Amino acid sequence: MSTAHGSGGRRAVSPLRLRRNAVAWDRQRPTWRQARPALIAEALERAAARPSGNWFVVGASRDLTTRRPLGRTVAGTEIVLWRGEDGTPHAGPGACPHLGAPLKDAVVRCGRLVCHWHGLDLDGGPFAGWAPWPVHDDGVLLWVRLDRVGGEPPTERPAVPVRPPRGAALAAVYTGTGACEPQDVVANRLDPWHGAWLHPYAFVDLAVRDLPGGAPADGDDVLLVDVSFKVAGRIVVPVSAAFHAPDPRTVVMRIVGGEGEGSVVETHATPLTPPGAGRPRTAVVEAIVAGSDRRGFAVARALAPLLRPAMRAAAGRLWRDDLAYAERRRRLRAEGRFPG
Repeated sequence: MSTAHGSGGRRAVSPLRLRRNAVAWDRQRPTWRQARPALIAEALERAAARPSGNWFVVGASRDLTTRRPLGRTVAGTEIVLWRGEDGTPHAGPGACPHLGAPLKDAVVRCGRLVCHWHGLDLDGGPFAGWAPWPVHDDGVLLWVRLDRVGGEPPTERPAVPVRPPRGAALAAVYTGTGACEPQDVVANRLDPWHGAWLHPYAFVDLAVRDLPGGAPADGDDVLLVDVSFKVAGRIVVPVSAAFHAPDPRTVVMRIVGGEGEGSVVETHATPLTPPGAGRPRTAVVEAIVAGSDRRGFAVARALAPLLRPAMRAAAGRLWRDDLAYAERRRRLRAEGRFPG
């Protein structure tokens, strides 16, 4: 992979490569021996034991404006979010303390949330039995801390993965839902071996290899993958990516070699239904945060409003397949035909 640079230290060589020894989908090397169920289950178990601080991702930062509130549900808990006049996010129970009106249908006036049933208004502080919940806006995603749902020792802030510098990055957020539990989504992402088989339209030449030197203390849970992203025909962009689950509901894929080094794809699985629900549902909130040292990347950032829908559409195509995978895994578990 070329590392040639132009003036100012920015890359001048195209990241595109031509697959000279292309292998047909049905002739690629099988990966089922490497994708050992016990290996994935053990990584999932270790992820489940890591603390989350009771923080849950509830959506994209840009979806919450100063004009109207957002309604969300986490583990059966109704939530309302809105921004004050200065942009500060607020969050709390989604039912009005007066007569239970849905506060997601309220209006925001001068930074206050005004119930549309009887006009009770909230400024984000405790009032009439309504009490706020901690909320964090990291510039890409919105997080809400629900201590009664999480049941862990709380932390002041969520552990946001390291990302490319905000002013030099292009970010998009995809949200989808599936009839599964968060563990099914995380298990899917901890199985990179399926990439070139289930998603041949996006990935080719995938190989999982050991983590190189300098691994973190829990490096056994970091999977290093060499893979090529398909562009068109035999034209690809090869990269190396590391997969890691920093908490029970998150898997981070980071580009550690090749084009866009430092870019991340964060997959957050947020339960929508209460624990033990007969038909569980989970939201997949995936943040794609891309960075590059190429001169043309500044143009891409300037075109962000046009590129974000394409980025979300690409993520959506992958998750149509992956949610079917996660949903089937959940059904097999419910039938006792799969561990977990």
